[in-house]
Amino acid sequence: MSLPVYYDRDCDLSVIRGKKLLIVGYGSQGRTQALNARDSGVVEIRVALKPDSDTRAKVWADGLSVVTVEEGVQWAEVIVILTSDEAHQALFRDQINPHLRAGQALIFAHGLSVNFGLVTPPADVDVLLVSPKGIGPRIRDIYEAGEGVFCLFAVHQDTTGEAKSIGLSFAAALGCGRKGILETTMKAECESDLFGEQVVLCGGTRELVTTAFDTLVAAGYPREVAWFETCYELKLVVDLLWERGMSGGFEKISNTAEYGAYLTGPRIIGDASKAAMDDVLKDVQSGDFVRALMADYDAGAVDLKRRRAALANNALDDTKRYLDEVADKAKL
Repeated sequence: MSLPVYYDRDCDLSVIRGKKLLIVGYGSQGRTQALNARDSGVVEIRVALKPDSDTRAKVWADGLSVVTVEEGVQWAEVIVILTSDEAHQALFRDQINPHLRAGQALIFAHGLSVNFGLVTPPADVDVLLVSPKGIGPRIRDIYEAGEGVFCLFAVHQDTTGEAKSIGLSFAAALGCGRKGILETTMKAECESDLFGEQVVLCGGTRELVTTAFDTLVAAGYPREVAWFETCYELKLVVDLLWERGMSGGFEKISNTAEYGAYLTGPRIIGDASKAAMDDVLKDVQSGDFVRALMADYDAGAVDLKRRRAALANNALDDTKRYLDEVADKAKL
């Protein structure tokens, strides 16, 4: 069954325009959502940051007001939490929850902290998901071009009877009503998002590209050739499939590439890979992944930082840097 879809014509922008809007955090999503809301006619906007945050200067330069989280929560009617997922627990416990009052609305861009119980909002506030599907700066660029991105939307808790209208109005203010606002649940958005990141978008893609590159180099092929065939052309193919779909994209590739894909794809993503995907999904659904994430965060993100440092120097990036230098010489 298809999800309900809403467009600008289904959303009343006057709802969010009439609210005091607090944006908590001013990173990739925070800045974009604050500016898009402002440019959509929301007048009363404040940004909540730590008192010693260097980002305060950026907020002031954008012409917005800065407050502490506590001050902002006491002032606001709609609170949009846009800090990192793992920071939600302490932030909500210490700075948000003590100052909430009945009738306010909490909006999350990702359902992780609510779905897995890191945050338990009181029963007398509205709780919503408004999740634009895109990287913050790109969402801003698309908005300024007069277009929008898809958005996943959910009403998790409606105590005022106005939660849906508030959520749709805010999503429209971000520009998402120009493309499509799809109504789902926090559980569906959160768990599918974690699975997609780990299996395809970040984890799976990185391992596939790196392993394929290493296989070619180990077999004696030049690293530059290996990089082109396993990394550089990936964007070209993904863009093609994104624009035209699987069958339409395959119509535009060579017969050689198409036939090889049919024969070899199931050998790479076979029964073992499918079983691993099932295991990953179970880890997500059970909360095992989130428990591991929070345990590492509470320990100072030691494991994350170690893995990040190990990734910093790799043959793929070295090859890319070399080819960037090659391309730069063409400008001389």
